[in-house]
Amino acid sequence: MYVVNKIKNKYKLVDKDDLKNISGFKMTSYNKSITVASTKVSNIEITNKKLAHPLVYKKVCKKYNKLIAILTELLISDDDGGESFREALNQIERFKVEIKSRYREYLKQKELEFMSKQLKALQKEATMRLIELNNDYLIKNTRKGK
Repeated sequence: MYVVNKIKNKYKLVDKDDLKNISGFKMTSYNKSITVASTKVSNIEITNKKLAHPLVYKKVCKKYNKLIAILTELLISDDDGGESFREALNQIERFKVEIKSRYREYLKQKELEFMSKQLKALQKEATMRLIELNNDYLIKNTRKGK
């Protein structure tokens, strides 16, 4: 439930460009606008990190769980060419970049370390299997050449 209080502001906004320079977590909605007290609000940006943390954590956890599910499927699959392992490594790297660029300042260090440890283990597994496939491929090709 949301409560909207109308409070008179003592300060006046001198420069409207100051509002554009405020950085925060942008909330998205399915309808692209939310109605609060018969006023449509389309862009909500949370600047307080304590308020943004639960929202960001929930969003990142959903993405992280999806990624883990995809990675386990890719690592379990029997692919002779190693395409699934390359795709797994790409997915891991993409997730890491997204976390660094968008969500790092809103998450706690423990949460980031937990996710990075598990992703490093999966990344190591994928690289080891990819190296094994490449070695097997090279051994088979050198034997055929003799």
